[in-house]
Amino acid sequence: MFSFRSTEDLEPLSDIIGQERAVKAMEFGLKIDHKGYNIFMTGLTGTGKTSYARAVVKKAAVGKPIPDDILYVYNFTRPEKPIAINLPAGKGSEFSKDMEKLIAEVRREIIRVFDDENFENQKQALIDRYQRASMGLFEKLDETAKAEGFTLQRTPQGIITIPLRDGKPMSQEEFEDLSDEERKALEEKGRTLQGRIDETLRKVRALDKQAREELAHLERDTALATINPLFEEVAVKYAEFAEIISYLKSVKEDIIKNLSVFRTERREKTDGDSQQILNLAPNVPHEDFFLRYRVNIFVDNRATKGAPVIFETNPTYYNLFGKIEGKAQFGAITTDFTMIKSGAIHRASGGYLVLQAADLFKDPYAWDTLKRTLKNSEARVENIGEQYRTVPTVTLKPEPIPVRVKVILIGTPYIYSLLNAYDEDFRKLFKIKVDFDVEMDRTPENLKRYAAFICHICQNEGLIHFDPTGVARVVDYSSRLAEDKKKLSTRFNEIVEVLYEASAWAAIDGSASVTRDYVDKAIEQKVYRSNRVEEKLFSMIERGEILVDTRGAAVGQINGLSVLDVGDYIFGQPSRITARTYLGDEGVINIEREAKMSGHIHDKAVMILTGYLGERYAKDMPLTISASIAFEQNYGGIEGDSATCAELIALLSSISGIPIRQDLAITGSLNQHGHVQPVGGTTYKIEGFYHACKIKGLTGTQGVVIPCQNIDNLMLKPEVVEAVEQGKFHIYSAETIDDAIEIMTGISAEEFHKKVKASLKKMAETAREFMDEEK
Repeated sequence: MFSFRSTEDLEPLSDIIGQERAVKAMEFGLKIDHKGYNIFMTGLTGTGKTSYARAVVKKAAVGKPIPDDILYVYNFTRPEKPIAINLPAGKGSEFSKDMEKLIAEVRREIIRVFDDENFENQKQALIDRYQRASMGLFEKLDETAKAEGFTLQRTPQGIITIPLRDGKPMSQEEFEDLSDEERKALEEKGRTLQGRIDETLRKVRALDKQAREELAHLERDTALATINPLFEEVAVKYAEFAEIISYLKSVKEDIIKNLSVFRTERREKTDGDSQQILNLAPNVPHEDFFLRYRVNIFVDNRATKGAPVIFETNPTYYNLFGKIEGKAQFGAITTDFTMIKSGAIHRASGGYLVLQAADLFKDPYAWDTLKRTLKNSEARVENIGEQYRTVPTVTLKPEPIPVRVKVILIGTPYIYSLLNAYDEDFRKLFKIKVDFDVEMDRTPENLKRYAAFICHICQNEGLIHFDPTGVARVVDYSSRLAEDKKKLSTRFNEIVEVLYEASAWAAIDGSASVTRDYVDKAIEQKVYRSNRVEEKLFSMIERGEILVDTRGAAVGQINGLSVLDVGDYIFGQPSRITARTYLGDEGVINIEREAKMSGHIHDKAVMILTGYLGERYAKDMPLTISASIAFEQNYGGIEGDSATCAELIALLSSISGIPIRQDLAITGSLNQHGHVQPVGGTTYKIEGFYHACKIKGLTGTQGVVIPCQNIDNLMLKPEVVEAVEQGKFHIYSAETIDDAIEIMTGISAEEFHKKVKASLKKMAETAREFMDEEK
C-alpha cells in the first residue's frame, strides 16, 4: 500500500487524525461566543488532547482583536481601593513611562521655581506687608496705652499692662503705696486697656491667618503655573481616555495638596549640613511617598499577537487569580498597589485559558474561584484567607477586573463524569464536550495519514525517517494497541515512544532509515523493560509452582485465561479453574465470592450459570445439586465475566464425569441462553497460553478457544502467528457453548448434554431415595 521510498518523501501531517467528532465539537466550541460555552476536552491519556489544544487554540487566536492593557493606579480618595484602568495594548507601558517622566519633571520644576529669586521676592513682599500691618496695630496700641498712663510688656503669658509714674514703669511697692481710690482707678483703666489689647491681638491673628492663606495661594498659583504645562502635555496625548484625564486631575490636586512634601525634599537637597536632622523629623518626604504616582502595569499586552492564549501548567490559586504581595519592613508586612500581581485569568482575558483538570483540583480554592469568576465575568485579586479572618484587618481591595475568557479544561472521562454528576455549576459553565476516541478505522486513507504523522514527528523531532516496512510495523503495533485489526490506536503518546526508540536503535547501527527490524527491536526492548512480573510468573509455571497442565485431559478441571495489568504493561496468564459437584440443594457456590475475593461482575457471571443450568436441564426435574467453583492459586482477587464459559464446562464435566482437554484454554462470556459473548484482552490471553505451552513444550495439539466476535480483535505477535501457520498451535472460535463443549471434550454437544442430564437425574433420584429413607 505504501509507494514512498521513505517518510522523508511525504508531506507532514498538519492536523489531528481519527478524531472527527472531537474536531467538530472543538471548532464549534471555539466559534460560539456566549457565556457558559467553555470547553472540556476529555479522553484517555495519550490521545493527543493537549497537543491538539495548543495547535487549534493558537490558530483560533490569530486575527482576533488584541485585548487592552490593564493598569492599577493609586486611589487618592480611598487608598485601600486601587483603581483599574484599561488602555489599548501597548499604551499601558507608554503611559507608565510618561507618568514617571511627568513626576520627575514636576519634582524638578517645583524645586526650581521655589528656589527662584522672583518667588522669594513675592513671598518676602507679602510677609513684609503683613508684618507692617501688624506692627502698625501694635504701635497704635502702644500710643493708646501711653495716653492712658500705661506701658505694654510682652511676656510668655501674653501682653501685660504696667502703670507709669513720671514716665517710668511703676514698681509693685509704689503701686501698693497708692490710695485705694488711685489703685481702683488704675485697675479700671487697665481692664479697659486689656480689652483693646485683646482686640488688637485678634486683628493680628486674623492678619496672620490671612497672610498664611495668601502665602498658600501664592505657592499654589506658583506651583500650578509651573506644572500645568507639564500636565497639559500628557493630557493632550491621552485626551480620548476619560479615565486617564480624571486620574491626571487627581494627581495634580494631590501634588498641590502635598506641596510641603516636595518643598521638604528641596530642603533635603539644599541644606546638606542639616540633612541628617531633617531625615529624622516626622513628615519628612521619603521615596515611598512618591509610589502613589507610579503606574502598576497589571496586564501588559504590547507583545501579544491576536487574542492571548495562556497555558497555565501550575494552576494554583495565586497563579490563576493573582495576589497582593507584601514586604517585610521593621518587623511588619507592608504592601501597596504596586504589589498587586496578575494571574493567568487576567492575562487570558479576551482570549483563551487552557488548564489540566487534574492539576486544577489539587488546589482546594482554585475550582470554586474559577466558577465564581466565570459566572460573574469578573476577577477579584484577593489573598487566600482574607474572607476567613475572625478579626477584619485593613488591606487592599483592588477594583475587580471584568474578564471575558474561554476556559478549556483537559481531563479524563472519569473527572468529566464526576463533575457532570455532582457539580451543577459545571453543566452550566462547560457546555461543550470535546470527546477524544482511543481508536479509529484502519482505512487506506487513515493509513496514509498515519504515515504522514510519522513524517511530521521525524521532521519536528529530528528522527531518522522510516521506510515503508517500518511504517507498516508501526501501523500493526497501533492496531495491537487498539486490540482490533480493523482499527488504529489514537494513543499517539505510545506511538511516538516507539518512533523515538526505533530511530535511536537505527542511529546506533548507523542505518539511513528505520526498517521493520528496528521497530520490532524497539517494541521488544520496551516490553523487556516492563515484563519482569510476567517472566517471574511463567518461571513459576515452568517449575511447577503454579499448576497449569498443557497436556492430557481431566474431569472438572479447565484452563481459563486472565489478563494482568501491572501499570505500564499488560499480559495474559493461564489460570486453572476447578469445579466439584455433590448432592445437595445449595446450588452453585462461588468460592471466590465466599472468600470475598470476587468482584461484582464475576459474581453476576456465576449466577448466570445457575440460570443456564435451570433452562437447560431442570424443566422436567429439580436440580438437587451443590457445586463449588474456584480459581486455583488465586491470591489477588478475580473480576470480570470472561471465565463464564470455562466455569460452566468445568462444572458440567464434574457432573458428567467427562474429561476436558488440558492442552486447550478457553475464554468467553456466556448468557443464560448459552450464547458465547466477546471479552477483552483476547490477544494477550492467547499469547499468555502460548507462552505457557512453549515453556512446557509444544505438542501440535495445543490451542485456545475464543468467542467468534473476538476474531477481529486479534493482533498477535509474529511468533504466535507463525506457530499457528505451521500447525504447532491452534485458535478456535465458538458461537455457542455447544461449540466450545465439542472442542474441549472431543464429543458431540448432544451426547455431552445427555450424559450431563443423566447424571443430574441420577443425583435427583439418589437424593429422593435418601429423603424417603430419612422419613
